[in-house]
Amino acid sequence: MRDIEETGRTVEEALEVALERLNVTAEEVEVEVITEGNRGFMGIFGGAPAKIRVMIKENPMDKALAFLEKVIDSLAIEAEVVAAKDDRGIKIEIEGQNVGMLIGRRGQALDAWRYLTNIIANKGVRERERIRLDIAGYRARRVAMLEDLAKRTAKRVRERRRPVRLEQMSPADRRIIHITLQNEADLETVSEGREPYRQVVVSPKGELRYGNRK
Repeated sequence: MRDIEETGRTVEEALEVALERLNVTAEEVEVEVITEGNRGFMGIFGGAPAKIRVMIKENPMDKALAFLEKVIDSLAIEAEVVAAKDDRGIKIEIEGQNVGMLIGRRGQALDAWRYLTNIIANKGVRERERIRLDIAGYRARRVAMLEDLAKRTAKRVRERRRPVRLEQMSPADRRIIHITLQNEADLETVSEGREPYRQVVVSPKGELRYGNRK
């Protein structure tokens, strides 16, 4: 039940009943007053109740879950979608059988689903949320691997005193490299090339002249 109509002697009374029926707070709904209502002559004759329509506000988490569950159903995959909100936004995890097709080669399909989920979840909402999507723990493992790669590359650069160019990566993977090394005072990182062939270059400070951190 996403929206209902309710009546009461006043708008406030009708809203109180509607909120109880929907099991939500006033901050979670939008209210349309259909009729204000009136008490009639001397509060006895000819009175009419107030009538309102109460609609639950769409929020990014619900929209993201609905989208991903629809995707899973359409692909006939047995999986569970779980979402939680934290100070970094909304984290959604998908666990189940045969979810590899949602991950793709080197997580390319996962990155695409994350991108689409963010667009759909935040369309038409007032307060946007960043959606972080992981499937069968793939992204968490990938992040750990990339962080380790960044640290090992930093060691190589320091030892050789010359730039090291990494393999081609997606924007999400390159971002992990940049973030991992951003506080290394003697090193700098840039991305070079054109999508989908962009690569991260790690270099001693002051030796890079072009590229950017994307």
